[in-house]
Amino acid sequence: MWVYEKKLQYPVRVSKCDPRMAKFLIEQYGGADGELAAALRYLNQRYTIPDKVIGLLNDIGTEEFAHLEMIAAMVFKLTKDASVEELEAAGLGAHYANHDNALFYENASGVPWTAAYIQAKGDPIADLYEDIAAEEKARATYQWLIDMTDDVDLQDSLKFLREREIIHSIRFREAVEIIKEDREHKKIF
Repeated sequence: MWVYEKKLQYPVRVSKCDPRMAKFLIEQYGGADGELAAALRYLNQRYTIPDKVIGLLNDIGTEEFAHLEMIAAMVFKLTKDASVEELEAAGLGAHYANHDNALFYENASGVPWTAAYIQAKGDPIADLYEDIAAEEKARATYQWLIDMTDDVDLQDSLKFLREREIIHSIRFREAVEIIKEDREHKKIF
């Protein structure tokens, strides 16, 4: 059953208006290695994964939507008081012309999100290695975003997200071992 608590998974605070940082954060909103792609990847893959790890993909996929919500809150807070001139100076002029200050699933360069970002091979090991790679790429991106801001409040939320990516990667690695063990016992490859 779906339960939505109507609050962010972790508090999002920013100490200043910073459209430049918002532009970079959009990468995690609608980029290839962002939260939307991760959520959809895992929730799709769960249909061809062994029963022992279906719950893992469901849980992490659902959590990725919570992360997407956090990114949206960060972008909103970083841009809500920005003037049109500040948005243009930050490289968000085209976004503003198309969407005003509404969020749109795109990467930091303004390229719209595409289903080509997600993979589902149907082989549990191949899919889980894809998931591990996705989590590691997201972890790296969060670290780079942390490095790009001096806003300690924003860094705090980004550090939370980076740590969750690490945990997800660990869980997917454990799932690979479970499936490999099952295959070894059943002598299937």
